[in-house]
Amino acid sequence: HLLKIFNHIKLCRYFKMSQIDPEKISDMRIDYNLSRLPDDMLPAKDPYLLFQLWFQEAANNPGIKEANAMNLATASKDGVPSARWVLLKGYSNKGFRFFTNYDSQKGKELNENPNAALTFYWEPLQKQIRITGRVEKISKEESTEYFHSRPFASQIGALVSCNQSSAIPSEQYLEERRKKLTEEFSGKVVPKPDNWGGYLLTPKDFEFWCGGSGRIHDRIKFVQSSNYEHQQTGENGWSYVRLSP
Repeated sequence: HLLKIFNHIKLCRYFKMSQIDPEKISDMRIDYNLSRLPDDMLPAKDPYLLFQLWFQEAANNPGIKEANAMNLATASKDGVPSARWVLLKGYSNKGFRFFTNYDSQKGKELNENPNAALTFYWEPLQKQIRITGRVEKISKEESTEYFHSRPFASQIGALVSCNQSSAIPSEQYLEERRKKLTEEFSGKVVPKPDNWGGYLLTPKDFEFWCGGSGRIHDRIKFVQSSNYEHQQTGENGWSYVRLSP
């Protein structure tokens, strides 16, 4: 009972400190002026190389704690979208890798519809990257290798949430399950759940965005097709075009 009262007090203090008039939200804005993507000075004309340059910049910025956090957007077979934040766990010129529960909502949607989109947004840099493409599962061996490289608590967490996205009775249910599994596998090899593993998104296109003063933002899109007027030849089979902000 005392804990409930304490949490209620904390909640009241939180809303008192962070109260924002909904009518004033439209006035919330900043100016963007940190960087540009000039036509004649693109840092790279291969989107993978440009991604690497921006990602390294984000990873080395002390104001960005999770440079590898990305928004993963998926859709059902009927086209109903959903999105959530996940962590990038590797990239190369073959694509972008992440891991999850195959029976989660995103896993089920990717099974029905392999088209997906990734978005990275690094606020301190005023930069964003959008990547769209098709997703496929990586091998069971790769998934198992990565699973056993994770901290013990994370491996247990995958077992605890093996029915990810399903309804559960309470928070206590999770805590009891975590305690039980932690004791059961203490000092042992934790088995990778059969429904847990990795995906690889193979890009179809990239869009690099830099915030610009007066909302005149820079948008450079890389594609492997010839769909745009004013398209220019890039490198390694890619072309690029500047989009209107």
